[in-house]
Amino acid sequence: MTSSRPLSRSAAGLIVAILATVVLAADQFVKYLTIEHLPLQQVVPVLGDFFQLYYVRNPGAAFSLGSGVTWIFTIALAVVAAAIVWKSFAVRSRLWAVVLGALLGGVLGNLTDRIFREPGFPVGHVVDMLSLPWMMPAIFNVADIFIVCGMIAVALLIVVGLNLDGSRETSESRKNAESTAVTDAPADAQASDAPRDTSGT
Repeated sequence: MTSSRPLSRSAAGLIVAILATVVLAADQFVKYLTIEHLPLQQVVPVLGDFFQLYYVRNPGAAFSLGSGVTWIFTIALAVVAAAIVWKSFAVRSRLWAVVLGALLGGVLGNLTDRIFREPGFPVGHVVDMLSLPWMMPAIFNVADIFIVCGMIAVALLIVVGLNLDGSRETSESRKNAESTAVTDAPADAQASDAPRDTSGT
């Protein structure tokens, strides 16, 4: 069962590529504005304590964890980006194309920082600038938003049973598949399960 006509491979790939490029460009543009116009490590209130700008350079992961092994995060981002591109070749669903494109753009945004920003490849520091102090102490960026939202969307698509090709896997389809497997079992296997006459007559 499909929710809509599946996309062609080229159309799905184009959606992924366009969205990834847009997200990457938006992330890098915001980081450029941050570097050019925000003071380093100084709070700039936007909506009081609800939303603030706070420019930092993060050598590690969330909460600056792993700042001494930045190169590991570079490798991890590269592997994730490659996995998304590889999976994109199997995509025929519009929803999956949108989600993977946004997720890929976020991953590439932070990977670009790791490769090209100071102190240099492959240990560049990620530029962060967004802060929600009422909710969490971590400082994040546009790429992080798309990575988190993308991962949540991937989990939801898996839960609702939407496959990469656009087909939907439901409990009913799984039951039908199981019943078909039983029906198609070899005749000799079914015969072996039948009661046998052991009376000797």
